[in-house]
Amino acid sequence: MFAKFSRSWELVKASAAVLRSDKELLVFPVISGIAALIVLATFIIPIVSLKLFDAVTGPLGYVIGFLFYLCQYFVIFFFNSALVGAAMIRLNGGNPTVADGLRIARERMLPVLGYAAIAATVGLLLQFLKNKDNFVIRMLGSLLGTAWTVASFLVVPVLVANKIGPIDAVKKSIELLKTTWGENAVGQLGIGFVFGFIMAGVIIIGVALSFLGFTVSPYLGGSLVALTIVSALTVGIIQSALSGVYAAALYRFANDGVVPQGFEGMGLQTAFQAK
Repeated sequence: MFAKFSRSWELVKASAAVLRSDKELLVFPVISGIAALIVLATFIIPIVSLKLFDAVTGPLGYVIGFLFYLCQYFVIFFFNSALVGAAMIRLNGGNPTVADGLRIARERMLPVLGYAAIAATVGLLLQFLKNKDNFVIRMLGSLLGTAWTVASFLVVPVLVANKIGPIDAVKKSIELLKTTWGENAVGQLGIGFVFGFIMAGVIIIGVALSFLGFTVSPYLGGSLVALTIVSALTVGIIQSALSGVYAAALYRFANDGVVPQGFEGMGLQTAFQAK
């Protein structure tokens, strides 16, 4: 456990070094989050007003669900493509800008939309399985969800770096994982493992301080609640940006066999242990 935590922290530091060189990479998760909230707000209105939750098992419910997943995934994948594209420029020794990342994402918009459609279909199926009353079926849905997360981990970097379609990108992602590191996605969990502790600490400390603040003054308590929310969002934004940088670095190593500058000795060769 200590070895995994140590490697996770080293990966975070290496990704953070790239992020410090290009702080504008943080812009992409921020825009993505705002756009995702807009999509959510857009779908909440018809869902609530038409009481579509009452017909969730009917055709209309599935259509609305698919469209919601499609729009959400497209927004997420589009800005993640911009982030990964900009990170790849940095890993190649360049100096990317926000405009560079957005340009790369626009150039791959149609494949990204196709991948969003695939992910929306998979997401709807997984949600259907997880909503079942049968424990075995729900467990199957969770296992399939984990398998899909691992299989699709490098799809966005593949789409950014290659002029191929979404289906071929998924196949390429699976191929890279199997031939390079096997199926045990240890390194994939690294940044999430570290930031899970950071996020938990922010929330626990923030809740405790907010509670104490309310005992003194409602204004102080409210200010501490707001500060806790902003801090948690900031942690999430940084984690998302670091994950994008790490995905770009993993793809470069997997596809070219080259450890990007700043990641030497970080354990990329063993990030996915072969069986």
